[in-house]
Amino acid sequence: MNALAKLTAEEAAQYIHDGQTIAVSGFTAAGTPKAVPVALAARAEAEHKVGRPFKVNLISGASTGRSVDGALARAKALGFRTPYQSDPDLRKSINAGETRFFDMHLSRLPQDLRYGFLGPIHTAIIEASEVTEYGEIVLSTAVGAAPTFCRLADKIIIELNQYHPPFLRGVHDIYEPDDPPSRSDIPLFTPSDRVGQPVIQVDPSRILGVVETNQADETSGFSDVADTTAKIGQNVAEFLAAEMKRGLIPKAFLPVQSGVGDTANAVLSAMAKHPDIPPFQMYTEVIQDAVISLAREGRVTFASGCSLTVPPATLQGIYADWKFFRTRLLLRPQEITNNPEIVRRIGTISVNTAIEVDLSGNVNSTHILGRSMMNGIGGSADFARASFLSLFICPSTTKGGNISTIVPMASHIDSSEHSVCVVVTEQGVADLRGHSPSERARLIIEKCAHPDYRPLLRDYVSLSGSGHSLQNLAAAFGMHLAFSRQADMRKVNWADFK
Repeated sequence: MNALAKLTAEEAAQYIHDGQTIAVSGFTAAGTPKAVPVALAARAEAEHKVGRPFKVNLISGASTGRSVDGALARAKALGFRTPYQSDPDLRKSINAGETRFFDMHLSRLPQDLRYGFLGPIHTAIIEASEVTEYGEIVLSTAVGAAPTFCRLADKIIIELNQYHPPFLRGVHDIYEPDDPPSRSDIPLFTPSDRVGQPVIQVDPSRILGVVETNQADETSGFSDVADTTAKIGQNVAEFLAAEMKRGLIPKAFLPVQSGVGDTANAVLSAMAKHPDIPPFQMYTEVIQDAVISLAREGRVTFASGCSLTVPPATLQGIYADWKFFRTRLLLRPQEITNNPEIVRRIGTISVNTAIEVDLSGNVNSTHILGRSMMNGIGGSADFARASFLSLFICPSTTKGGNISTIVPMASHIDSSEHSVCVVVTEQGVADLRGHSPSERARLIIEKCAHPDYRPLLRDYVSLSGSGHSLQNLAAAFGMHLAFSRQADMRKVNWADFK
């Protein structure tokens, strides 16, 4: 440590200039820097007040915390952003056209950066639980794309966060694959396999300095399980248990990938409670609250992920029981957690959330009414396309019933019908495998749509005429138009499209 300069956050921010590209560690709000981005936002506001331009381009592993995306968006300091976000202020800026946003598969980000597709990285800001004078960086609660950021950045700023104990050394498995044409297989065959090193190694001369902090991750817990999400979880669990009884899932079960949020938590809890589903392992992006609880109960035996995204109280509980958790948790780079080769090899069951699903089985994960970006595609398609079994889940309606998530044609498509095996709502389960387009449409209507919308969707099908797929191009977005005009999809009048 003696050879590394100590900086204040404000001093560190002075090394970053208008128009440059910065990359930050973390994956979700876990493991993201907190002090330097806030100082950078303050600097941008000061520059704007005197009439000087100041914007940076920001690359992260996935979403970040309020001290990164939120602070920089409010300061109007973001020119370009990729690959994913979940901040309300940044979302507003993106949809207003103020910030250019490039949505992309998370597994591709590190490789595309190494190929130079997204230009140079001038400065990487990395949160660490430990850094040595020899350039060893021990990350905190996430890996994300930090190894690649550190490899490519001209300079590195370390936020040494003393909130995270030094015994985290060993929970990370840092591995970057070679790039084509010299790439070989990634030797990972079970979620608990280790293939890399516990630290990121850099030339210490590239570290501009160390900013000392002591701040918890800006993460929060999830809501209590509501009736709708509980029913979705129960439907998923019963479907998977039935697949086991049919011999279509091994008796020992398979690794599970789950998206983030209340519904995902409910699904994992329901799976763990089901008497016919044995204890299972996780091979996922985000290790969240439910995983920790289920590990304590012995229902999740191992969790490999990209980040430990839990509230501060839960994290402190993990640290207090580190002897128990150190052999049950592993954090990896996102190009390993989301790698399609590994997902296919180990037979992952993927469960991800949809915004809307159409009658062909196409999934919209990103846009509201085809126009407004919500968060981004994240890693859902990384897993869905390569998984042993891909499930997409959502409530059958939103906005008090005024929006049906089951629609004739999705207003935006992120995962096509070819990557979607099963659709689950609180109404039921539509297993789409082996079914023609017309059969899929009827399954989705009868199994997943809300009863209020089934007659409307059946009427739409009757308008579709002959053809391989049941579509009427004139009426395909009729329900969306009805909501845009009258704030209720149920007010669609199919006669207008005959």
